[in-house]
Amino acid sequence: MRTRPTPRLLTTTLTIATSAALLGACSMTEEGSTSTSTGTPTSASSAEAGASEPAPAAGTVSVVATTTILGDIAGQVATCGGAAIETLMPAGADPHDFAPSSAQVASMVNADLVVANGLGLEGGMADALASAQTDGARVMSIGELVDPLPFTEADPHAGEADPHAGEHADEHAGEHADEHAGEHADEHEHGEFDPHIWFDMLRMATAAELIGTELTDITGESAFTACGTQTADAIRTADAEVAALLASIPAERRIMVTDHLAYGYLADRYGLEVIGAVIPSTSTLAEPSSAELAELASLIVDRNVPVIFADVAEPSGLVEAVAAETGREIEIIPLYHDLGGTDSPADTYIDLMTTDAERIAEGLAR
Repeated sequence: MRTRPTPRLLTTTLTIATSAALLGACSMTEEGSTSTSTGTPTSASSAEAGASEPAPAAGTVSVVATTTILGDIAGQVATCGGAAIETLMPAGADPHDFAPSSAQVASMVNADLVVANGLGLEGGMADALASAQTDGARVMSIGELVDPLPFTEADPHAGEADPHAGEHADEHAGEHADEHAGEHADEHEHGEFDPHIWFDMLRMATAAELIGTELTDITGESAFTACGTQTADAIRTADAEVAALLASIPAERRIMVTDHLAYGYLADRYGLEVIGAVIPSTSTLAEPSSAELAELASLIVDRNVPVIFADVAEPSGLVEAVAAETGREIEIIPLYHDLGGTDSPADTYIDLMTTDAERIAEGLAR
């Protein structure tokens, strides 16, 4: 959508938008429908993997995944090997505040393997996951196993040439280091590591292999390891296509402004820079101040940013307000953070990444 400049008082606009966004976030469904499949490959690569090795009898092994993306990847590995897969979160659920139903908690306890993102992503499920693990569930937190990136703030000066770089590097070293130390420490809560691991396809290929190995360890069936390898190969092939798409963005346009800090892995893997976010946190539940939003609007103008990328499933009031306050025509481009429905362009993990890459490349090429 294209937001046209409209005159308004910044504080009033952003206060109203903030309230609307928070109300929207609080209204997300907390008990989603559960998706389950048994022994049926979910993609062509799964079918090929299933044909390569004998599979265990269908339904003898059960896997529960927390997010739709892990449901797709773990599902390909599991169903290829003849196991059942259940995904707890429905399409469009915010993983930061989703809370499982009592039946879903029971599914986790009874599963042979629970595949979670970890690193604090499933904030609303933290107690349920811990309880299930205490009750004997085997919980695999993928984020901790794929070399997670530390959380970093957006860099508003990323990609800028500094004509005086190093000129006075030590002149005032440390002069202001502690001036505002801790001033905003608790303002936007986040963990030590960025939980949005799926925006790096190579890490998710590794995840597929790890899931396959884990299922082989649980069952003694080598078919799961083979399925993990073949699922990983399909992801790596798609990663090369995504990398080529994003490599087409001109060097001077490789900067992003986003709705929240979810794209650190994508930027790190594909050579982009995130210079600002409407919500300066890895969680959609954080609340930005009016001053922060005003600074972001100024940054967008200063760096001549043509678009803001926002989660297709999240309320867009704050993003629209920031875009309008720039006084320019700023396009808001929706990206997928989790899988869409079967009629969406992001009904599998590979489709999600390809769709997002196409939209990012097109948006930044303007």
